[in-house]
Amino acid sequence: MIEANNQARNWAVACHLSALVLLLGIPFGNVLGPLVVWLLKKNDYPFVDQHGKEALNFQASITLYWMVLGVLAFLMLMISPFSWPWHHNAFDFWMPMGVAMFFPMGLLMVLLGLVDILLVVMAAVKASDGQAYRYPFSIRFI
Repeated sequence: MIEANNQARNWAVACHLSALVLLLGIPFGNVLGPLVVWLLKKNDYPFVDQHGKEALNFQASITLYWMVLGVLAFLMLMISPFSWPWHHNAFDFWMPMGVAMFFPMGLLMVLLGLVDILLVVMAAVKASDGQAYRYPFSIRFI
């Protein structure tokens, strides 16, 4: 079913694109942006309610994935030097391994950010066309 109401389409697009507020440096802006738009317009337009839930679920999922990768990167960097305290020179041996594991985690975080931007734009285009969109890799919180 295609949404015919232009205002509903515009607000649905705003639900998705408001996630890019994070790029302005606003902490958790990727979740707060869609949340504000969704709360303001979910009762006015069922189409906005549907897209708002999708945007919120996806951005909450992305935030969770970033946090997990961040914790793993931190653990790789900080805990690995102390994994073998009885080793004569454990710090010198394990620290390069920790640093080596830190960079792939950081790279995954950057790639996740790029995928986030790409999928947000794709969802906004679908909403602009009046079509439903389901984000991949999204946990259904709402």
